Amino acid sequence: MKQTAKWGYTLFILLYVITHFIVSLVQIDSLTTPLSLFGLAAFAIGYFFLPLKQASISLMLLAIAIMIHFTAGTSLLEASVSGFTVMSGLIALLLIVPIISWVLEEKPYIESVIHFAQRLLNTSRKFYFGMIMMTQIISYFLLFGAIPMLYGMINNFLSDQHGEAWENYKGTALLRGFALTTMWVISIPSFIFAVDALGASLGLSILQGFMISFAGILLSVFTSYIRERRYGVNLTAGIQEQLAKIAGHQQPGGNKEVVEFVLLFVTLFGSIFLFNSLWSASLLLIIPLVIIAWVIINFFIRRKPGRIIENGKAYAKSGIPNKAQQFSILLAAGFLIDAVSQSGYGEYIVDGLFLVSGTIPFLNFLWVLPFVVIILGFIGLGPLTVIVLVSGILQGVDVPYPPEIVLLGITSGSVISIMISPLILPTIVLSSVNGLSIVKNSFLFNYKFAIAFYLMVQIYLQGFVVIFL
Repeated sequence: MKQTAKWGYTLFILLYVITHFIVSLVQIDSLTTPLSLFGLAAFAIGYFFLPLKQASISLMLLAIAIMIHFTAGTSLLEASVSGFTVMSGLIALLLIVPIISWVLEEKPYIESVIHFAQRLLNTSRKFYFGMIMMTQIISYFLLFGAIPMLYGMINNFLSDQHGEAWENYKGTALLRGFALTTMWVISIPSFIFAVDALGASLGLSILQGFMISFAGILLSVFTSYIRERRYGVNLTAGIQEQLAKIAGHQQPGGNKEVVEFVLLFVTLFGSIFLFNSLWSASLLLIIPLVIIAWVIINFFIRRKPGRIIENGKAYAKSGIPNKAQQFSILLAAGFLIDAVSQSGYGEYIVDGLFLVSGTIPFLNFLWVLPFVVIILGFIGLGPLTVIVLVSGILQGVDVPYPPEIVLLGITSGSVISIMISPLILPTIVLSSVNGLSIVKNSFLFNYKFAIAFYLMVQIYLQGFVVIFL
């Protein structure tokens, strides 16, 4: 029964995404209703094989949306048609982004990059900086899947180094590195959705996010050095000991694979920017189409077109059903956003935030906005769901700040939420590979850095308000 449900789910999700592309490209409004029905069918079928624990968040969001429709007196039938189309672009993006890994699996690119970079990372500070930067680069391709992959490789390299000091060193670099990607990496779905929903400039958003992210990396390196001193462990000596053991073992052809990896990164990233500058379509449409073309071209250049079919079959069999929880949450979140939009409650929510910030002297909306994301993260909502909800609500409301500034307020909350909430998936994944508790990996290891990062971002945001507004 469950296996049949999974095949049915895969079918309807694929039909949902294909219909989304047709509607977006050809502008056939008559297909909007089938699009909604495919989404509703996938949403319903998912509950035939999802455990109750995994289904609880989407059911909660659905219940809240239904309550809003009843209290506002809006049509639940019309909402069923419009609500399940809201997330079609984001679900298409989430479905397509993982196929990037098909190309990376063809050669040991990541191992070659790490091996190549080891010669440059001969102190604890340099190595920590390198781990964060590598996490950001790999997250561009693998999202939070970069965390277990890189942890395994780094753990193998530091196989003789044990203890809490080393786990703090490795874990904080990977978790903070991934968290900071949500501010600027173009393939992170939450970032792209927020840019698209708020109408922010892609170039300015990436530049601003990268600058703050880089400042956050430097701050993290500094706080890690302080932590190292408190542990009283000479991490540099341990790293140099491991480097001495692998000296002279550079893999043949390793540098060639490093160059190939850089070319893969540049061609994908550059293609997205090129099409965004030439085509006025939504980024949620451009990015998945560019990724599909990029993957196909790569396999044809390698003369391995059959690998596309092999990987596609495996992805349809297990990859898509494994995303049922995430897709169900997004479908329910879209239904909720539509309910808030139709009822007009979004304006009340934003007015409430302005009221809260206005009751305290020297406080404004931008001080409060990150806490909305952080608080929702502590009740189990992932950063993608939270950013979708918050930016979706703000989409139809006038806010007296540039969209890029509002975006930074939201994404800074996302960064902090990923680092300190023990209920967020990246933390759970990290704990599964390093064996430490989710509370220690998240809150205990990162709360001081999170406070410092929040204050750093607020200095930038409030400085912008004072100088330019």
